[in-house]
Amino acid sequence: MELCHTRPATWHDAPMAQSTRTLGRSGIQVSALGMGCWAIAGPWAEGKTPLGWGAVDDEESVRTIRRALDLGVTLFDTADTYGGGHGERVLGRALAGRRDEAVIATKWGYTFDERTRQATGADASPAYLRRAVRDSLRRLDTDRIDLYQLHLPDLPVPRAQALVGTLEELVADGLIRAYGWSTDRADRVAAFGQDAPGAAAVQHSLSVLRDAPELLDLCEKYDLASISCGPLGMGLLTGKYHPASTLPYDDVRGITSGWLEWFRGGRPAPEWLRRVQAVRAALTADGRTLAQGALGWIWARSPRAIPIPGCRSVDQVAENAAALALGPLRPDHFAEVEQQLAALRAAALREVDRPYWPSPMLPTARP
Repeated sequence: MELCHTRPATWHDAPMAQSTRTLGRSGIQVSALGMGCWAIAGPWAEGKTPLGWGAVDDEESVRTIRRALDLGVTLFDTADTYGGGHGERVLGRALAGRRDEAVIATKWGYTFDERTRQATGADASPAYLRRAVRDSLRRLDTDRIDLYQLHLPDLPVPRAQALVGTLEELVADGLIRAYGWSTDRADRVAAFGQDAPGAAAVQHSLSVLRDAPELLDLCEKYDLASISCGPLGMGLLTGKYHPASTLPYDDVRGITSGWLEWFRGGRPAPEWLRRVQAVRAALTADGRTLAQGALGWIWARSPRAIPIPGCRSVDQVAENAAALALGPLRPDHFAEVEQQLAALRAAALREVDRPYWPSPMLPTARP
């Protein structure tokens, strides 16, 4: 894990001016904070392996999305596979009558059975792309998708480039406004940045616990927005988890997986809890909650970054949205966080304490 690059001091001069961002070269304006909709999609699985966050209350999910809109959050990120299509339907229902207030980002690439809510594989063909976009439009009950993202992080570059022509046709037809790629792989980001005219964003992991300097540099180089997934470490940066916390089996965090590094065996990974504890004071020094401080770190890190923390309740979205008024971390608090992280990295003498850097290989069935 590398130290963050230094940013111009002017970035902190007017935090309230940063309440909106532009989705790369698309010109689409969004709030600087989005809402991730994976957690509200409900259960789905690959065989017996859960891929959702457990049972959810759809009525509370609808209230949460509408409250987010009321509080100035306009970007909502989901995927067709979340909940086996259920996540898109819930989002569409919540935005009924308010569609023009929102920017919808969804993804395609993984296949699934809507009836059984089972993941069934992947399809990167142009024909499936055309079918998937129309199915998403139906479930979302809308006539256009604002940001359509390829959901296959490891797809070989030539196969992704073969989809660009179809994506451009979908833009011309008005079915999508812009497109992007959900991937943590720098070569994939560079390829889309160079060769895809309508590409506007890359969705990748970014949090105070895991920086992504190479990807952020590529977003700057190619004028792409950085959609920051996992900005709260799948809940670790909310401060509600401790070493004895356990998660149920139907929660994706309750299983052991190569890409889900924050938790092991249904418990928070102790090395990551230590990192959270180390940066807590600096993140909350000006009265922010821990989650608000983690979001402020991301805004201080890059003017292109748009964090999309997941929310399952009105209270959660209200706490996250309040961070918009607080803006980026102050330079001294940001520097203190970096010093604490550097000290932790230097002290990581045992393998169990070393950060997973670079990112672990991602499986083909990543949600």
